[in-house]
Amino acid sequence: MTQSPVERYDLAVIGAGMSGMAAALFAAQRGLSTILIGSSGGLLFASGLLDLLAVHPVPERRLWSSPYDALAALARDQPEHPLARIDPSAIRMAFKAFASALASAGLDYAPLVERNSDMLTSMGTVKTSFGVPLTMVAGIAALEARPPCLLLDFRGLREFSARQITATLADRWPQLRHQRVVFPGFDAIPEVNAVHLARALEIPETRDRLMALIRPLLGGARVLGLPAVLGLGRSREVHVAFEAGLGVPVFEIPTMPPSVPGLRLQEALEKAVSVRRVRRRQASVRALTFDNATALLDLDVPGWERISASAVVLATGRFNSRGLTADRHGVRESLLGLPVQQPASRDEWHQRDFLDLGGHAINRTGLRTDGTCRPLDTTGKPAWPNLFAIGSVLANQDWTRAKCGSGLAIATAWAAIEQLARQLRGSGMNAKLG
Repeated sequence: MTQSPVERYDLAVIGAGMSGMAAALFAAQRGLSTILIGSSGGLLFASGLLDLLAVHPVPERRLWSSPYDALAALARDQPEHPLARIDPSAIRMAFKAFASALASAGLDYAPLVERNSDMLTSMGTVKTSFGVPLTMVAGIAALEARPPCLLLDFRGLREFSARQITATLADRWPQLRHQRVVFPGFDAIPEVNAVHLARALEIPETRDRLMALIRPLLGGARVLGLPAVLGLGRSREVHVAFEAGLGVPVFEIPTMPPSVPGLRLQEALEKAVSVRRVRRRQASVRALTFDNATALLDLDVPGWERISASAVVLATGRFNSRGLTADRHGVRESLLGLPVQQPASRDEWHQRDFLDLGGHAINRTGLRTDGTCRPLDTTGKPAWPNLFAIGSVLANQDWTRAKCGSGLAIATAWAAIEQLARQLRGSGMNAKLG
């Protein structure tokens, strides 16, 4: 078997979820040659909303209107939390850069102010989030003011029920009503898919036919809510066309994952890293070893492929993406066998009550790092000077319950790349960093 030539990069990012994509973006923006290894399929399960921090303390389920006030409280109460170790000004810059990259790829978010927003979900409940796609913004004002509003759904779209949302909110929003229509061109199809509807609405004729069905139903409604189907890569164009054609503000409601907003986010991030010349490799890493100032990555592909990098970012996630694995003996980091912070016994992994307000200890397991996102070895020192760990693989956080998943991914990616840029600049390894 002939060995392929070794490809050399400043940075190899392992994992192509939200944190890995963010790290690749931020590195490319700083002029680092970057390879991104892994599949971005997990982004399909994203809501499209960019949470920063909404809940703290988790056991009290306290909701915060300002994520930055929440971060200040987190820093006082849980200084070991990954977000508490990053300066808020850096977090602001990280979100601004991330949203700007998405906008350049055609996915617009509302201006990132200092406040969280309340959003409707497909269950009729309310979710608090920070970064909101522009196609969903009108729903924020509607939920607050509760004007006459029409919610529309489509026959055969099982993942979204306008009737259920209306019934759930009947006491809080009496002027909310619902209608169901047959999506144009899908008359003979008993079950429809949100992605197919989104693609169909990128065709002007289909948009016009649907708007013709909606106009007589509006009545006195001053705002219209729809499931998130207003286009995929052209959601900006489709949303503008609906608001202009119907004469009322229009907002999307995120559907159950895998969802159109998740697909939009995936496609926008893939486009954003591509135009910045990030090399993509949809493969897994068979082995990662270090040779002085160089990391060597063997990729699990036919014919075998080796990558050389001056630095590595682990954005491998937790159990679902197999960054961590668990068995009867404990939790392990899958690639390097790095020590995992975890309860001393499996008996301590879970609370007796599955719905315990404080969550479960297993959800706070992960890698310990120094103050610059470098994972620690068994002696408590950085495992390798240019090895970083970001995102949900980190210890001391329960991102699901704290509603901080995107914030954790984006902020730790920014912090790691900032530190890496300083180290490479100091070593003179990359003149582009200036």
